[in-house]
Amino acid sequence: MRYAMIMAGGSGTRLWPMSTAKQPKQLIPFIQGRSLLQIASDRLEGLVAEERQLICAGQTHKKAITAALPGINDERYLAEPVGRDTLNAVGFGAAIVAKHDPDAVIAVFTADHIITPVDEFKSIVDKGFQLVDQAENALCTFGISPTEPATGYGYLQLGEQLGDTAGRVVDQFKEKPNLETATEYVNQGADKYLWNSGMFVWKASTLLACIKKYHPENHKGLMEIANAWGTPDATAVLERVYPTLPKVSVDYAVMEPASQDDDFQVAAVPMPLSWLDVGSWPAFGDTCPKDSNNNALAAKFTAIDSKNNLVASDDPEHLITMIGCEDMVVIHTDKATLICPKSRAEEIKALHSQVGEQAGEDYL
Repeated sequence: MRYAMIMAGGSGTRLWPMSTAKQPKQLIPFIQGRSLLQIASDRLEGLVAEERQLICAGQTHKKAITAALPGINDERYLAEPVGRDTLNAVGFGAAIVAKHDPDAVIAVFTADHIITPVDEFKSIVDKGFQLVDQAENALCTFGISPTEPATGYGYLQLGEQLGDTAGRVVDQFKEKPNLETATEYVNQGADKYLWNSGMFVWKASTLLACIKKYHPENHKGLMEIANAWGTPDATAVLERVYPTLPKVSVDYAVMEPASQDDDFQVAAVPMPLSWLDVGSWPAFGDTCPKDSNNNALAAKFTAIDSKNNLVASDDPEHLITMIGCEDMVVIHTDKATLICPKSRAEEIKALHSQVGEQAGEDYL
């Protein structure tokens, strides 16, 4: 059967001060009053049966997430005691699903993206399901046409067409290359290199076989958790074992080595859609309405001689004003205010650590 799992963990520190420990980025209702998680969940309607849609996220956010998505019950919420990166999140989901359905095919999504049009998205994901059904030991990812030599994404080196499917063989999966390498990839065009979208389709058994081969310690722990699942010891085993699993991303741990391994087949289905990874304030600005001076607005705003700024507030009545400002980010919350040039928005992650040290964790 087909399943879908949304990974909704992560702290979203580059979206501080709105993204906090209590309300991480996937739960902030800042996309026209809706959260990224709600938008991601809505995209699955009609693609996979509701009872086979899962959420993998932190135990601490379970109450907030189940309130935001009322259809998610205990059986469909995979609660991580702590975050252990994406290999363990996808492995957790695969191990639990495979226990009840050894032939399960799982599509994995994140709660970070704005993707349109949604109907075309569903059609392309369906092609990914078909590819995995037809190709043995296949790991399918979805490729986005690069718009710049970004170093924060994985790159898919495309090979030949994979049979009569919509996919291309991935000759090499390169996670987060340096700028020189990324520039070389982008210059070769989208027929040669695509960004990895972070969305996948695979048989649960295939993913678990990869984890067993490349990271046996993680596999052993995940199998211990799965074996206890549904028993009175399930919670105790999960809380004991999960925090000990080596922390690593699925991109580095599985996709890179599998692309060079004859035992598995990494494939990419191109996804020529509008795809926005809302992982930073400048990216969030791309979702906002603009005024005549190209200021991206998610707050009340009045300005003189100011352009290309992003202003946002969690208080709809709070007024942000500017004089002579350009290319700035201004984010207001009831606990903290952030002001920085757009060009330095990537440094917010470092600032987040400094805030914790100097002002205290109440501000995080």
